Amino acid sequence: MGQRSELPKKIRIIGGTWRSRLLSVMDLPGLRPSTDRIRETLFNWLGQDLTGLRCLDLFAGTGALGFEAASRDAELVVLIERDKKAHANLLATFKLLQSSPASGLVEILHQDSLEFLSQQPNLSSHLIFIDPPFQEAALLDKAVIQAGRICDDSSGGGIYIEFPSSRTLREIEALLPDWHCGKYLEAGQVKACLFRSRRG
Repeated sequence: MGQRSELPKKIRIIGGTWRSRLLSVMDLPGLRPSTDRIRETLFNWLGQDLTGLRCLDLFAGTGALGFEAASRDAELVVLIERDKKAHANLLATFKLLQSSPASGLVEILHQDSLEFLSQQPNLSSHLIFIDPPFQEAALLDKAVIQAGRICDDSSGGGIYIEFPSSRTLREIEALLPDWHCGKYLEAGQVKACLFRSRRG
């Protein structure tokens, strides 16, 4: 029987107002925070300053992606988490981070991400992070399709997706016909892509 890989107990915010601050990682099913390497690459793609961007972190987990965006001066970051314990942990983490408040607004919602997405108007967010539990393929697909409707990356941003290495990039691209994969990486069992709109 294979051993489960150990999750780090803490991960750090890489840049911005909260640089080097630590986030607690809870041992919960499906929780797999984005690694430092992947986040560093992502925010090199996006740029270090996210001023003016409205961001969604759909399956927030530890909040690594959402808090990183808030740390870099995003105008609004909404973190959505359906697990009660993970949501409580996000609130506790944000309370600690507030000792050095970021410039934008941060909202932390205890809600199902697909339900939340269905309520959002077209082109209402600039940057959307999609990193659901890897075993829930249908959840990823539905979120990606909705994100294509909601995201307006004309001022920067895009749709960032992490998905398991067992899935092909072509599968994910087929869900977003009006978008193209502008940046792509593979790291171990994880693939990641930042999609940009073909509209612009």
